[in-house]
Amino acid sequence: MTVQPVTTTLNLTADRSWLAGSHGADSVGSITLDMSTFTSGTHYKPSTDTDIPYSRFLSGIPVGKITASGLYGLYKTDATDGRQILAGFVFAEVLFAPSQTKVPAALLWHGSVNTAKLPVAVTPVAPSAICLIRFV
Repeated sequence: MTVQPVTTTLNLTADRSWLAGSHGADSVGSITLDMSTFTSGTHYKPSTDTDIPYSRFLSGIPVGKITASGLYGLYKTDATDGRQILAGFVFAEVLFAPSQTKVPAALLWHGSVNTAKLPVAVTPVAPSAICLIRFV
């Protein structure tokens, strides 16, 4: 039996067309996403590759901080667990194993966002002490 190393290259181009400028991109925060609050096919692309079985979380998804756990979930105006307060947007696409329940990510918490180019619809909110986003 011969064991031969196999190398695979995967190039992903991050779609950050929703950014209206580079302000804030140099000081993103580190967060952990609670995957139970997101929908496959809408907020992340599930893996279809058996060789590289990683799903891809999209950049530009709005998130709020879940009060009880400190994790971040999908921002929803009708939530009552803390996610009703916009914390910011997932800055960069993230690859993760489909079985992961918690996924590390980068948070854009201040800067300018073009709402028409976000991957999901978001109603603009006034800047707050938590989130200094300007919507254009």
